Amino acid sequence: MMVQRNFMSVSFAALSQNEAFARVAVAAFISQLDITMDELEEIKTVISEAVTNAIIHGYDENPEGVVQISVRIQEDSIDLIVEDNGRGIEDVEQAMQPLYTTKPELERSGMGFTIMENFMDSLEVATVVGKGTTVRLTKRLAFAKALQN
Repeated sequence: MMVQRNFMSVSFAALSQNEAFARVAVAAFISQLDITMDELEEIKTVISEAVTNAIIHGYDENPEGVVQISVRIQEDSIDLIVEDNGRGIEDVEQAMQPLYTTKPELERSGMGFTIMENFMDSLEVATVVGKGTTVRLTKRLAFAKALQN
């Protein structure tokens, strides 16, 4: 059984300028761990991608929308959840394809989910059209991986 060591949760308005706040808040919280700089940067990047998706795609940058982030520190991993109550994703499989974007006019790269998959050990997307999306991400930590080798 995994032992939860610590957790935090934060909510904020769906404004693009809050993406930087989300990165810093999560980074500050997980900096209590003995993690590598690469792990820290990967987690900050993943948070940016997930939060940006919620703001731009979930809420169409409507500041009345709320994005919520929860972080749980387990014995050997970090669990991240980014949630919105926005429009949801009509076709998750399509949305997860590299280079797919519903906002080409905003010069979106369509690589958000691909980046999340590459930097994390697991990625789950739960969505209901018209109700919102929950992105669950898990990162096993290098020190824990080293213990198992």
